[in-house]
Amino acid sequence: MTEAPDILTLTAADTGYGKKQVLFGVDLAVKAGKITAVIGPNGAGKSTVLKVAHGLLPLWSGSAAFNGIPLNGSSPAQRVRHGITFCPQGNRVFDELTVRENLDLGGTHLPAKEVAHRMGAVLEFFPQLSPRLKQTAGTLSGGEQQMVAIARALVSKPKLLMLDEPSLGLSPNVLRAVFEKIVEVNHTQGVTILVVEQKVRRALTIADHVYSLKLGKVAFSGPPADLTTNPETLKELFL
Repeated sequence: MTEAPDILTLTAADTGYGKKQVLFGVDLAVKAGKITAVIGPNGAGKSTVLKVAHGLLPLWSGSAAFNGIPLNGSSPAQRVRHGITFCPQGNRVFDELTVRENLDLGGTHLPAKEVAHRMGAVLEFFPQLSPRLKQTAGTLSGGEQQMVAIARALVSKPKLLMLDEPSLGLSPNVLRAVFEKIVEVNHTQGVTILVVEQKVRRALTIADHVYSLKLGKVAFSGPPADLTTNPETLKELFL
């Protein structure tokens, strides 16, 4: 079987905040059509990887590319047009806007007719949102808000969907439903997923490949089975 091509690559990526360096020579490759997970202890630089990939944080050195196209210097809006979308940690929705208005924001760079068409397709995929379109998004449960955030990202018909801590604040049952939907997005929509997740064992059950960061460097890269069958290695990555 032919190996899937790389859709996103970071090469020798260095960056940080102010004068504080957070990533040190990070090499990362996300395979097209696959789910890649980034794990590691708090402060390891996981969210920073997503911010660099989305253009929210500039590279100090190194490079980023999407489908072979250099990303260095391009804005988040340009990257959305390339097909990269990002669901950040925490604030999942615009609280004061309705569900429909939140979804509309996912297609701000598209013609109105195309947004309407894509929203229809997204609501078929998330039927539970249809009766909530007029509801203020801030009144939804945490799980429902996460679904809105993923649905909003899909309105732009991304090639790559990046998720930062999608489990944050969710109960185990709701978390299970959200992760099932993430897998469904990947399998039925063909969207490549890059997910940063603290619920490590949950992430390992859905990922095709996993990176573990430690102190801003890649400490592990390989199939999840290498960690699930070797708990001592997994433990060491978080010490």
